[in-house]
Amino acid sequence: VQLQAYGGGSVQAGGSLRLSCVASGSTLDYDAIGWFRQAPGKEREGISSISLSDDDTYYADSVKGRFTISRDSAKNTVYLQMNSLKSEDTAVYYCAVGRPITSMIMRSSAYYYWGQGTEVTVSS
Repeated sequence: VQLQAYGGGSVQAGGSLRLSCVASGSTLDYDAIGWFRQAPGKEREGISSISLSDDDTYYADSVKGRFTISRDSAKNTVYLQMNSLKSEDTAVYYCAVGRPITSMIMRSSAYYYWGQGTEVTVSS
């Protein structure tokens, strides 16, 4: 399976962006697609994930209430709607697919295949 993330850009604080992660190939062997981000000089951070079996969603505290993950199974696409963006949301955003157990849902090590990343810049 290959993933392609796109939709990043530059936006002012308080604005919104929607990221898309398109999967090429079957995701039947995997359990979840997650969104991660990495800011300059920081470690990669898991921010949201969605179960491919029951659409359960998970969020990091840093984005809860502002970001919404969803998927369109017919289009093999997972979206990340990002509202009320803050300067600290500035990062490269990646999507990934894997078979994480619930306790590892935000761990990058639990994901096998990664998209190329899309850059989000939020100016204050």
